[in-house]
Amino acid sequence: MTTVVADLNGISLAYDVRGEGRLVVLVMGTGSPGRVWHLHQVPALLAAGHRVATFDNRGIPPTTECADGFTVDDMVGDTAALIEHLGGGPAHVIGTSLGARIVQELALARPDLVSRAVAMGAHARLDPVAEAQARGEIDLHDDGVVLPPAYHAAVKVVQNLSPVSRRAESVQDWLDVYEMGGSAIGPGERAQLAASVDMGDRRPEYRAITVPFLVVGFADDTTIPPHLSREVAEAIPAARYVEVPDTGHVGYLERPATVNEILLDFLNEERT
Repeated sequence: MTTVVADLNGISLAYDVRGEGRLVVLVMGTGSPGRVWHLHQVPALLAAGHRVATFDNRGIPPTTECADGFTVDDMVGDTAALIEHLGGGPAHVIGTSLGARIVQELALARPDLVSRAVAMGAHARLDPVAEAQARGEIDLHDDGVVLPPAYHAAVKVVQNLSPVSRRAESVQDWLDVYEMGGSAIGPGERAQLAASVDMGDRRPEYRAITVPFLVVGFADDTTIPPHLSREVAEAIPAARYVEVPDTGHVGYLERPATVNEILLDFLNEERT
């Protein structure tokens, strides 16, 4: 993976682009780098003939951390600036969790840059449990509390995986991955969490989105429950909704073959 750093939208933004064809930009969620997409989604998109860009959102080094804080609108501006930097679009744009929020807002603010949009773990608002979880993680950071790594890993597995995966023998592999990732969040991730809880309810605004839109919910997602994703699909006139069964918050990692098939079927509709 070759990372390029460019000065875009007032920050240094680290990105990777490869392949030829219609540009697809992948937008990651809270606390994770863009390289997470390279495990399953980037290879599938490249094989389907797309040019694929991934990047580290502001808050995730080597992109500028912006520890003093920022808004989702700032992150939308970063994504727009990257699309313009890579040729101006319109591009297919796919996001998950906080990345879904960014995709939704980009489709609203800059429809000229978006040909087709996909939001996984989509939400126009946070419900009380999701908001309490985010604010609790902010408080842990501000109070200097670092969870024991093994306990942190167990919490992440419960938050992100379906009961089906938690019962499987491979669950130990997930625990090992989350434990190796460390349990302390940095100032940039704290700023991402703060941005996510400050947006309020955007359902009325999303009625103005006109680009072709796919909302993907994960049936066993406890972080962004699927009813929140269905709300987004109901608010966007051009949207359709697909729900993946037996899948938690990181469905693109937990059920990659199913998710990739859904993504490619939607993107390929433009060619028919």
